[in-house]
Amino acid sequence: MLAAMPTPALRSTPQATVVSRDRGDACPGTLRLHAADDGALARVRIPGGVLTVRQAETLVDAAERLGDGELHLTSRGNVQLRGLDGGCGGELAGLLEAAGLLPSHGHERVRNVVASPLSGLDGRGVLDVRPWLTALDAALCASEAARALSGRFLFALDDGRGDVAGLGADVTVRAAADGGAQLGLGAAGDALHVSAEDAARAALVAAETFLEAARTSGARVWRVDELGLEGGELLDLLGRHLTAVGIRHERRTRDTGRTDGPSPGVIGTGLSVHVPLGRLSAHQWRELTHIAPDELRLTPWRGVVLPTQGVPTDESLARLAAAGLVTDPGSPWLRVGACVGRPGCAKSRADVRTDAAGALGTIEPRGLPLYWSGCERRCGHPRGDRVDVVAAEGGGYRLSTAVSGQEPRTTSLDDPARLATALAAITP
Repeated sequence: MLAAMPTPALRSTPQATVVSRDRGDACPGTLRLHAADDGALARVRIPGGVLTVRQAETLVDAAERLGDGELHLTSRGNVQLRGLDGGCGGELAGLLEAAGLLPSHGHERVRNVVASPLSGLDGRGVLDVRPWLTALDAALCASEAARALSGRFLFALDDGRGDVAGLGADVTVRAAADGGAQLGLGAAGDALHVSAEDAARAALVAAETFLEAARTSGARVWRVDELGLEGGELLDLLGRHLTAVGIRHERRTRDTGRTDGPSPGVIGTGLSVHVPLGRLSAHQWRELTHIAPDELRLTPWRGVVLPTQGVPTDESLARLAAAGLVTDPGSPWLRVGACVGRPGCAKSRADVRTDAAGALGTIEPRGLPLYWSGCERRCGHPRGDRVDVVAAEGGGYRLSTAVSGQEPRTTSLDDPARLATALAAITP
């Protein structure tokens, strides 16, 4: 789409750190399995986290037949299957393709789209983002250029409430109160205002603009902010490309977003539950599919929203709570996350999930979220303010605050049972 337009030289800002990768993108998918210590891993992209009940049943069947029997939710609302036999790739791909979960072999790793999970359910959004989601996914899979996107490149479709607008996506489309949409790139402070009808197409143009700018820079980068460009240069280039394809736009100040998701419980015509550490047993997954009339919506906060055709019942919530899912908005699980840790990851120094669960009872009702990591990579860590709990060499953990506008505070933790004491030393 953009090949005919010359790209002017783009200047890096001296305040930005340009990231250039020295190897190809090894992000796993369903056609490229990742070898982990607990077996092969497949990451199934689920745009907007939206699954039909039939698709959800296919995933749990695949997990039981080919993997460890569990489904692992990611911070982008995708699903990972672990403990796979390395030779099962063809069978897995066939199952997913038959269920409509693999519409394009060439685009399966680039269908990274998060969307407001409560859109259309509670009356709080400006509009229902489902038409955007359908249109963007179709446009992505039809774009030859989009095949070059990294498996880490992220789109966010926000219905105006600001929930996924704060997740640091590369391309963010946010519904505006005037009936249009804000189109943002990376962390840029401004956005381009487009019509709601053009929003999905404009999001694809934004991704293709990034790819062109990356080629021009000569650097191997995967994310928009890794380009390290001055001010609004990339936004200016995007504006020229939008004009070239007939999409009207104007520059506006960008609205800020949040980093929190829906609380557990009944919300409008939906049920919201949180999944401890993002790990679902086959039984828990099937309980969700039994209650969902049509679909499940997986959230970037490792939760699940079930749209219902009528008023949700307390009986359904009680059934999900009995299965071990979090239905209480006061649960400490809402503030605790962790990477996979040992034994699944060779780089991990600790069994962080077990340690995080063991320390749950020591967490105060309020405070910063905690994210437990087996090493300094902090895989899957959330956006926003938090305390990083990172396994240290030789044993124990190193705690550090990650709070916007504040210098980090650090302390050591030799025993997870003493977590409360360690937190008191570094948080107000």
